[in-house]
Amino acid sequence: MRDKSYLFVPGDRAERFDKAMGTKASVVILDLEDAVAPENKDLALATIGTWLQRKRNLAGLPRLFIRVNDVNTPWYERDCALLRDPSIAGVMLPKAQQVQAVTALSDMLRPDQELIPLIETVAGWDSARNIAIVARVSRLAFGSVDFCIDAGIAEDGEQLNFVRTSLVLQSRLAGVAPPIDGVSVDFRNEEQLKRDVSQSRKFGFGAKLCIHPSQIEAVNAGFAPEPADIAWAEKVILAVAEKGGGAIAVDGKLIDKPLLLRAQKIMEACHQ
Repeated sequence: MRDKSYLFVPGDRAERFDKAMGTKASVVILDLEDAVAPENKDLALATIGTWLQRKRNLAGLPRLFIRVNDVNTPWYERDCALLRDPSIAGVMLPKAQQVQAVTALSDMLRPDQELIPLIETVAGWDSARNIAIVARVSRLAFGSVDFCIDAGIAEDGEQLNFVRTSLVLQSRLAGVAPPIDGVSVDFRNEEQLKRDVSQSRKFGFGAKLCIHPSQIEAVNAGFAPEPADIAWAEKVILAVAEKGGGAIAVDGKLIDKPLLLRAQKIMEACHQ
C-alpha cells in the first residue's frame, strides 16, 4: 500500500500522539526537529520514549516514523537511539544533502525500516539522485519552506516548478516511490490545500506532508484515482481482455501500449 499522507506531531506534545494515531493518516511522524524548540529537545526525546514503552501494539494504526534532528546537531545521535524500538517503521532525515550521512543512517536501520531523506537545501537537491539510491530509502520528501529560505526564493509557487519536476524525475531514475511534497502552511484554508494537492499530483508527486489532522482527508482523496479515470481504465482493460490483441478503440480513441499501461497503473493505485 502506497502512503499518501504524512502527519507531523510535535515530539513534546504527548497529548497529541494518541489522537494522531487515531486519524486516517498513512504515516504519523513524531517530530524531534522543527516542531520542538531547542530548550525542549530533551523533553521531547523522553516523552516519545515513555510513550513508546506504553504502546507496544500499534498494528492496524498509521505507521509510525521519527523525524530526527539534523546530523550536524548535538541531538542527532541520541535521537537515532529511538529507532531501535520495534514500533518505529521508519525515519525522516532533515536537511539531507550528504550521501555519506544518509548511508550512515541507513546502516543503523533494520531491514524492515524505511528512510525518507528530506530535501530542504540546494545542496540536497543537487545530490538528490545519489541520495535516493541509498539502501532503505523508500522515497524522497521535499521541504519546500526551508528550500525557499536556503535558495533565496521569496515563496513557494511556480518558482519551484523546476525543482519539483527534477525531484520526481530523479526519484524515477533511482527506482524509488514518487516523492512527498511539502506542507501547505495555512491548514485552515481547505481550498488552497486542494489546489496544492492537485498541483502536486500533476507534477508526479505521490504524497504530501501534513501539519494538522484536518488536512489528511483532502490529501488522501487528492492522491486517489479520480472516478472518471477508474471508469476509463476499467473499460480499457475489459476491451483488451475481450479483444485478445490487435487494435482496440475505447470511447472512439485508439488504445496503444502507453495508454494500456496508464490504465493498468490506475487500477493498481485503486488497490493500494
